[in-house]
Amino acid sequence: MDALDLARWQFGITTVYHFLFVPITIGLGFLVAGLQTAWYRTNKDKYLRATKFYGKLFLINFAMGVVTGIVQEFQFGMNWSTYSRFVGDIFGAPLAIEGLLAFFMESTFLGAWIFGWDRLPRKTHLAMIWLAAIGTLLSAYFILAANSFMQHPVGYVFNPETGRAELTSIMAVLTQNTAVTAFLHTVTSSFQVAGAFVAGISAWLLVKGKSVDVARPTMKLGMITVLVSSVLVFITGDMQSRIMVQQQPMKMAAAEALYETTDSAEFSIFTVGTLDGAEPIFTVGIPKLLSFLSTGSADGTVEGINDLQAQYEEVYGPGDYKPVIPIAYWTFRLMIGLGALAGIFAAYALWVTRKGATPKGKWFTRLAIVMPLLPLIGMSMGWIFTEMARQPWIVFGLLQTSAAVSPGVSAAQVLTSLIVLTALYAGLAVIEVGLLLKAIKVGPPDKVDVPEDANSQNDRVLTFSY
Repeated sequence: MDALDLARWQFGITTVYHFLFVPITIGLGFLVAGLQTAWYRTNKDKYLRATKFYGKLFLINFAMGVVTGIVQEFQFGMNWSTYSRFVGDIFGAPLAIEGLLAFFMESTFLGAWIFGWDRLPRKTHLAMIWLAAIGTLLSAYFILAANSFMQHPVGYVFNPETGRAELTSIMAVLTQNTAVTAFLHTVTSSFQVAGAFVAGISAWLLVKGKSVDVARPTMKLGMITVLVSSVLVFITGDMQSRIMVQQQPMKMAAAEALYETTDSAEFSIFTVGTLDGAEPIFTVGIPKLLSFLSTGSADGTVEGINDLQAQYEEVYGPGDYKPVIPIAYWTFRLMIGLGALAGIFAAYALWVTRKGATPKGKWFTRLAIVMPLLPLIGMSMGWIFTEMARQPWIVFGLLQTSAAVSPGVSAAQVLTSLIVLTALYAGLAVIEVGLLLKAIKVGPPDKVDVPEDANSQNDRVLTFSY
């Protein structure tokens, strides 16, 4: 493989790995804040123990997300200098706001929450976790706004003398419909992931008979979160797909393996194509559903891969503008299918645990273990689809991926950094999983000293509550 292929592998491995922590952080921060709010309002010990338990898991995940996220910035400079130069003027603003405002807000208030259990008034301490959670939302928005420029460039002019895209309107970048819908879909998906995370762990604790008084309400909280977010994920996903059809029609055509422009297009459940991806051989689908999802009309016209390829050649010149069809097709289905399975299991778990019932059997335990992974893997598949189905563009219509790689970096150099970073991330994965499993096996604390509602305790030694 050449430097381009290796750089793409490195970016894919490190980015997908880092993204595993992002949705858990976004959703779990709000769930922990909700649990602490329940304790603040009711003063019930079970909610304080739940807050401490899931707060510890939240902090482990947050710390690992910070460590793995740092590598992303270095990758742009190491392997993608041409891309960095091209979009630097655009990306600089939202990413600077994310770092100086959102991440600073997250880290500052989270630090106050960690160390302020017995030093801050309860209401003030509760506000710290809510502000930290809100900071994760802001951070996600600014990053998604930058990514949305890659999907649909707006608010810029191209300077032919410098060969760069130059920012003309930061508001256009931050408020375009691509950014707004991507944010809504990502956040609702994050709540589905975090809800499944809490529900799966709580279900396991319930089956094992550990801290049942804590596990039962937190499992219900997690399952309800999964169910509600599953509905919102479907709604926001539909919004995003319709915008995608308008802005990147090739991406939707690849997602459906639709080769020819079709009226009343069916939604493909399963398709087998030729080895070169030129045409379908066998398809099972739902009549007219794709047209409805894409255009809002059951008789709407959906453009196919072959026709779009011809259009792109007229606009952008000769070249292959088709993404890897099997990857686009199957990641799209895994995204939808795994998220739907999480919602189905959540509904079933709520049913079998109604009226205080405790589920029994190895099968339920296994499902509880799998539960957190379903929407997490599904969301990762969604991001792989979002980025790979845009190929060959790194910035749609402006810059191709093949032209974005650093010209002075050799394949050997990229391979070396790829091996080092992959090994590093493998080590971090072992640490992350080990810490989480250790904390989960111990379970919620049997007893927690109730923090004093301190208004003035400046002489108290600063302690780490976890």
